Amino acid sequence: MAAYIIVEVETTDEALMAEYRKHTPGAIAKFGGKFIVRGGKTRTLEGGWTPSRIVVLEFPDYEKAEAFYDGEHYKPILAMRLKAGKSKAILVDGHNG
Repeated sequence: MAAYIIVEVETTDEALMAEYRKHTPGAIAKFGGKFIVRGGKTRTLEGGWTPSRIVVLEFPDYEKAEAFYDGEHYKPILAMRLKAGKSKAILVDGHNG
């Protein structure tokens, strides 16, 4: 069953974030992942949540998503994102049970 990493990002260093974005597609693809949402227009429907940017990644399963995020290959890439802005991220199992 698919799993999703959902990230809310507020960029404070555009140049560093641009560099981060160059490295993410290949790193995600190594684990069978793909972008479902990468920015775009948002509309707040409930609760006053107004993220400046949302990214949704889909992976074949929860284990692949964990392996991507926790893996040694992603740590230096993730460090760029964390330095380039503020973010919140969650991993969600896509099981419909």
